[in-house]
Amino acid sequence: MSFARAVRTVAGLTMVSRVLGFARDLLTADILGAGPVADAFFVAFKLPNLFRRLFAEGAFSVTFVPLFAKTAHVDGKAAATRFAEDAQAMLLALLIPLTVLLLLFMPAVMLVLAPGFEAGSPRYALSVELCRITFPYLTLISITALQGGVLNALDRYGPFATAPILFNLSLIGGLLLTPLFPSAAYALSWGEFAAGIIQVLWMMGSCKRAGIWLKPRWPRLTPEVKRLFILMGPAAIGAGAVQINIFIDTMIGSLLPAGSISHLYYAERLYQLPLGVIGVAVGTALLPALARHVRADDRLGAKRLEARAIEASLLLSLPAAMALMIAGRPIMTALFARGAFSTESAFETAGALAAYSAGIPAYVLAKTLSTAYYAREDTKTPLKFSLITVALNTIFALSFVLIFHFGIVGIAAATGVTAWINVGMLAWGLRRRGLLGFDDRLKLVLPRIIGATLLMAAALFAIKYPLDSWWAADLLRRGGGLALLVGGGLAVYGGVIVLSGAANLDDVTGLFKRERGSALTKGGTTADNPVPPETLSSNT
Repeated sequence: MSFARAVRTVAGLTMVSRVLGFARDLLTADILGAGPVADAFFVAFKLPNLFRRLFAEGAFSVTFVPLFAKTAHVDGKAAATRFAEDAQAMLLALLIPLTVLLLLFMPAVMLVLAPGFEAGSPRYALSVELCRITFPYLTLISITALQGGVLNALDRYGPFATAPILFNLSLIGGLLLTPLFPSAAYALSWGEFAAGIIQVLWMMGSCKRAGIWLKPRWPRLTPEVKRLFILMGPAAIGAGAVQINIFIDTMIGSLLPAGSISHLYYAERLYQLPLGVIGVAVGTALLPALARHVRADDRLGAKRLEARAIEASLLLSLPAAMALMIAGRPIMTALFARGAFSTESAFETAGALAAYSAGIPAYVLAKTLSTAYYAREDTKTPLKFSLITVALNTIFALSFVLIFHFGIVGIAAATGVTAWINVGMLAWGLRRRGLLGFDDRLKLVLPRIIGATLLMAAALFAIKYPLDSWWAADLLRRGGGLALLVGGGLAVYGGVIVLSGAANLDDVTGLFKRERGSALTKGGTTADNPVPPETLSSNT
């Protein structure tokens, strides 16, 4: 499968998932709102999801996929399957006791995770109870991620990219069944638990259809599994700096008035929409393709592929960041200000959204650049940079809140600023080794992408202000105003991009075509699987 086609597959399914996640958030805001109960749920929701993003979908994926693909290429599919079975057994041997311990000691854990929640207060007690419902999701999603890594290494990207869709459908189902539970917070928590079971069953069926069946085994610390876990430790922090920073934001947000965690959550969810679609799609497709170039000692091809990934990342992330910074308040007011979510809450969230959004290109570039390290089995360098990033984020966020009194906007701004610092360090490290993919084509199109983004910003301002009275009006005018704002911005950006030559029509449509070797893989950078068909299947 070509790199462009892989990006298209993951991006398309991720977009469906994000749209469903957005619908879930609209329902959550309408039913749960932003207050003490919502704060308690979002802490319970984020705890297992932090571990999921760090270990299951973060560290595990970026270390397991290259090792599994290498084993399959050298020793065959049977040996790779055995490696996956041993990895699964060791994961379960570690995660099940960890889950049990955390469930038993959750009251003490909560004092660390949300230091602003007073012990014995209703918000504290509810968050402990909800965490005990949601935390087993970590074990379930870890098995899902392992099976997804197997399929990604086989160039089957669709099933794992579909799993988050099932997650969001499960939580939406839980919300719709709220009358059966004490509150919407309980309904969402049980929905998350059910989602873990559904995702495991879905991936088991997908693996079986691909001719892979991971048998249960007793855990064994084989040399291959030992190397996997040695690489995973640094990768957990290296690949998850953004997620760690977001959780630190939640901890610091617990020190602020009730509702602050909820406002941060809704802002995070909106800026994660483009981040998830672009960053996840490019990173997921880039890792196996880049690993194959590295394994073939094709240094020039690897750098070209990295340059095209950087180009695709900036082409999509720069306008997304600018749009959310400018149109954050209209979007929050038009979409969320209803039911239990007030207009004041929408304004509070919009400020945090603008600050978070300034870092969107950095978050996406960090995903792309760190992949260049992981494809070469270097997890320690991104770890060092991430530790610096996390430390700076904590210092900046506490300073902005406690010294400058910027509130949640200061917390979000600290995350955005440190994301750019992280990108600078990652790029510097690759350049020192002569591995940074920054070619003549990228130098040519980058100023044009920036110019198109600035013209789009001017268009958004021109459309936004005449429609000020529409954002809190009836549903028809809210929807119409957003359609004009979003449609106008897209039209200007797309038109300038094509007319300026920053991207031609083949580049723009390349991710949506089924032909192999599209514009994003020009110049010999195609990521088609060189492994013989008898070793690996390339069907999606």
